[in-house]
Amino acid sequence: MSVLSAPQWQGSIEILQVHCQGEIGKVITGGAPEIPGSTLLDKMNHINSVDDSLRRFVTFEPRASVAMSVNLLVEPCRPDADAGFIVLQADRAHPMSGSNCICVVTALLESGRVQMQEPETIVRLDTPAGLIVARARCSNGRCLSVSLDNVPAFVEALDQTVEMPRWGRLKADIAFGGVYYAIVDVDQIGLEIVPHHARALAEAGIELKALLKDQISVQHPELPGINEIAYVMFRGRDDDGAVRTCTTLKPGRVDRSPCGTGSSANLAVLHARGELKVGDVRKSRSIIGGEFLAEAIGLATVGGRDAVLPRITGQAWIYGREQLRLDDNDPFASGFALSDTWGPQVDELG
Repeated sequence: MSVLSAPQWQGSIEILQVHCQGEIGKVITGGAPEIPGSTLLDKMNHINSVDDSLRRFVTFEPRASVAMSVNLLVEPCRPDADAGFIVLQADRAHPMSGSNCICVVTALLESGRVQMQEPETIVRLDTPAGLIVARARCSNGRCLSVSLDNVPAFVEALDQTVEMPRWGRLKADIAFGGVYYAIVDVDQIGLEIVPHHARALAEAGIELKALLKDQISVQHPELPGINEIAYVMFRGRDDDGAVRTCTTLKPGRVDRSPCGTGSSANLAVLHARGELKVGDVRKSRSIIGGEFLAEAIGLATVGGRDAVLPRITGQAWIYGREQLRLDDNDPFASGFALSDTWGPQVDELG
């Protein structure tokens, strides 16, 4: 008898291992407990404010590492969706992520949980941020690319002045692209978005996020509980016109992907500055060279704010599967994180 089916196992969580342009976005496909709530936003808020045991179990050591997210598949709460998912990260559950959404669509199609149609399959996803419509280009049972029609992206403030003890007065664009971002031109802190600056960028971004919390308040006009700047994204420009992105995640790491929600927020910033119109496409490039295409496909309004409708295109790969044992005797069921690898603000994870 396999150890994975031995009777002493109380249960297990089934996970597909997926990455999108190098950013790990694992997908829980079975074994997770039911999360209370009548909407995906309710479920996310329950995880964040009532019971975070599942999040901690799958995102902390010894079962996980800092450079990853885990996506919880759930039944959709709206009738026009094929599936629902919530992004679980080390700091909290988040309402939306472009790279994670691409991982989820790829997992759903290549595992057969949603029937694949070639050459294109449309997958409608319920998320705490709203409905995401994904168009997957498919061939020979593989998902070759995913284009996400994201929720409306809008600007809260352009060139917001923030005071930073280490760098002095900086300017940040505050925008929503599925979560809230502070987008900072990287030359303001004297760094470049290159691999050998990753540690310095991570620490700078986490320090900025902590300081922004005391200087800038946000609240999505329609979605209760989405009321924080989730990430600082550093922005640069490559010689070919691509936007070089580096999103920093608590407690101290950088996104390996070009960041779909951050690229969406940046589209809103460019539109607000008059530098982008409907139909324009921008290439987003990550710190390790991965690429997304970000396109403005329309305009909208959110709570009286002008908004852009973003489409983000990228690709993900399933690279394995795993099974996490559920055992009441496990002394580290709540997980742990150490600053040697998790970064300078690990103690704030709780």
